[in-house]
Amino acid sequence: MLNSLKMRGFLSRTPAGCMCLAAAVLALSAIAGDLPPAQTVSPDYRIGPGDSLHVYVFENEELSVTVPVRPDGKISTPLVEDMVAVGKTPSQLARDIEIALGKYVKSPKVNVAVLVALSVYSQVKVIGQVKEPQALPYHEGMTVLEALLSVKGLGPFAAGNRAHIARMVNGKEQKIRVKLDSLVNNGDLTQNLPLLPGDVLVVPETRF
Repeated sequence: MLNSLKMRGFLSRTPAGCMCLAAAVLALSAIAGDLPPAQTVSPDYRIGPGDSLHVYVFENEELSVTVPVRPDGKISTPLVEDMVAVGKTPSQLARDIEIALGKYVKSPKVNVAVLVALSVYSQVKVIGQVKEPQALPYHEGMTVLEALLSVKGLGPFAAGNRAHIARMVNGKEQKIRVKLDSLVNNGDLTQNLPLLPGDVLVVPETRF
């Protein structure tokens, strides 16, 4: 593991605002071969069962570990057992771990990085009137059109212009309208909305 002197040396050479502490720690660790590079996930990514996380406690390397998210949605780290991780963003989980560690460590600073995103929260689901409804692996930059092409397009009874994206934001579901007919048939690229992990693209049936 990297010691605090090496980390301080790296940070002292890093321009202010160029790289946050957490990113610097992970970059150095990856270079040193201590852990695989973190997967690119959005800040709103919700942790789920099957994910692999790296929990880094600044200046307390003995408390820093790589752990899986168990089927019960919890993780265990030194001094913090059975911490609920599922449904939280990495930053939310980091703050919760800081609170728990505060009983043992003075002013702990914690970073949580997603090393492997395998849970349903790292998927985009396309359901309803499409030719092959399915869950698709999410990747950075994924769009509505890409997801639609992956499920072989709209079905014969699809009401494409009444489609919507169901997205969870702060525990509440948001419905984002998207006109798929306009996108596919008229080339209206304003409807080619970006997708986030956990999104569900819902294509309803035509009303007869």
